[in-house]
Amino acid sequence: MDKLDLKKELKHLFNPPQKEPVIVDVPPMNYLMIDGRGQPDGPEAVAAIETLYPVAYTLKFTVKKEQGIDYGVMPLEGLWWSDDMTDFLEGRRDRWQWTYMIMHPEFITAAMVEKAIDEVRRKKNPAAIGKVKFESLAEGKAAQIMHIGPYSEEGPNILKLHAFIHDAGLSFDGQIQKHHEIYLSDPRRTAPDKWKTIIRQPVK
Repeated sequence: MDKLDLKKELKHLFNPPQKEPVIVDVPPMNYLMIDGRGQPDGPEAVAAIETLYPVAYTLKFTVKKEQGIDYGVMPLEGLWWSDDMTDFLEGRRDRWQWTYMIMHPEFITAAMVEKAIDEVRRKKNPAAIGKVKFESLAEGKAAQIMHIGPYSEEGPNILKLHAFIHDAGLSFDGQIQKHHEIYLSDPRRTAPDKWKTIIRQPVK
């Protein structure tokens, strides 16, 4: 059986340094996505996460059974923004908008996703199953850094990332080039001071 390790193949995207940001070129990739608004740990966000994972694992096991390809489900990722970016910068989290998403191998098709969604709806029918979409995201050039610790302590690394971007003569608007986080740790199994989060900011 073929074993596919996407994090290893895309190591430059999933293992940035902790001390200083780096510039990477992010190719177009396909994601299961759910859009929402409000608190990152609010009921709408929880429902999205509890829907994405069953669909992702259904796809994984279907591919393993039918095609003989085994791959690890990729980590949860989040895009964050606000209509008024001061809401985002000043922590008015009830006004935040987000897209939670999980990246998938390029051989996963829309038809396969629809089949997986139907299976999850039939077996579990999670609250956000009707909101799942499958789309490509092309971020291109981006700056990123690894944050170790609770999400609430990301501020200094976000400021460091933004300063790095501006010093490089680059920019972003926060709505088209959205703040992007990749959650490498399972918060249910890892102490908060050891959580690993990639903070990525696409640039122009």
